[in-house]
Order: sequence, then C-alpha cells, then structure tokens
Amino acid sequence: NTVMAAQMTDAHRRFLQVLMSNGITEGSEARKLHQRCCETDKVYYAHDKLDDFISTINSHLQPLFMQIRKGISEDDGRAHYAVVNLAETEVTKMASDYTEIELELFRKTMDLIILSENGFASSTDILNLADQLKTKKMKKKEAEQVLKVFVEDKWLSEKNGEYTLHTRCIIEMEQYILSNYQDVARKCNICHSLAIQSQVCESCGIGMHLPCVRKYFRAQTEPRCPKCNEFWSCDIP
Repeated sequence: NTVMAAQMTDAHRRFLQVLMSNGITEGSEARKLHQRCCETDKVYYAHDKLDDFISTINSHLQPLFMQIRKGISEDDGRAHYAVVNLAETEVTKMASDYTEIELELFRKTMDLIILSENGFASSTDILNLADQLKTKKMKKKEAEQVLKVFVEDKWLSEKNGEYTLHTRCIIEMEQYILSNYQDVARKCNICHSLAIQSQVCESCGIGMHLPCVRKYFRAQTEPRCPKCNEFWSCDIP
C-alpha cells in the first residue's frame, strides 16, 4: 500500500483508551469524545470526520489484530462503537475473565437466545439449565449472580426477566455466531448485519431487526415482505 497511514496523534490515543475502558460507546458519546480529544490535544477537529479519525486508529491497530467496529443497537437502531480483538474469538476473550462453569452457562444462554423466535431467553429457562451443566451443577442463586455479572459486563442485557445479547456482544461476536450457528443465525434483510432480536417472515423466513422493520415499513402503504412480497404478519413496532 503506497498511501502512508495518517499519523496517530495523542488525540487518537486518548480516544482509543477511553473506548477500550468503556467496552462499548454510544454514537453521540463517541462524537463528543472525538471533539474533546481533538481540543484537549490541539489536533485539527472536523465534526463530520469521526469515521476518518477512527480509520486512522484502525490502520495502526491492524498489526495488533484489533479494530474499532461500529454496530447498531437492536433496541433503538443507534450506532455504537466497540474495540474488537480479531485474534481471538469471544470465548477465548471471555475465558480470561470467567470460570469454565460460568462460560458454560453463558454458551448455553447464548444457545437459547439464538435459537429462540424473538432473540430472548427467559430467566426461568436459563436457570433451569444451571443444574444441567457438564462442568458442574450450579445452584439457581449462583446462576442468578453470574447472569447479573454478564449484564454488568455488557455481554447480556435484561428486560423484565428476559435476556438477550448486548450490543457489545453482537459487535464482538458477530463472526463467531455466524460461523457457529450457521443454520439459525440470521442476517437482517435490510442492514445485512447479524439480527438476534428480529421479526421473521412467516412465508419465506427472512429476518429483520425491529428498528429496520420500523424504518422499512414506514414508507410502505401496507407491510409486505421485501423478499417474497407476502403480507407481513408480525406487529410493526
């Protein structure tokens, strides 16, 4: 490549540091952080150049097998940024933070979520798995604690006793999930990224993120599947 990568400045390094310590950063926060870093370190700042700013950092992260990735929250469709380690899959990354039995509970929870219709698993179903773990059985109380930690660490998120994968988890694990759940992992028919919480066409089986469903059908007089043109029978969020 003849084009020299743009220089990393202190502003870039500061931005990366904060992103790494946050685990995941919402888009508007990332934009504020971009401005703050540039102003603090007296580096040229252009409000519409966040993507260029990030790709400069990414070109320097490449030899380290790391990358800042952008992903979309399945709840509200907002952009988020996370630093992803490309050299290791999610499971090896988590292995340094959790015990083998905790990881087994996580993988089983992930199975439930990905194999479910709507991308959620109830705490009841997850806790029922706790005493069937191969590593060793886990008491329900213990399992509840572990789930809480997974939520705090932004691998899972929880709403009214229903668990789904956190945006951070989806950004970091997209490749892992697509290769390990080939038959069931769906890509959103609209934005083509992995869809965990989704609506599925009853006729042809394509899936769409809820925010994508909302956006797509806003322009349609009656909701028809973008692929097979059959009537979309799910409730539009």
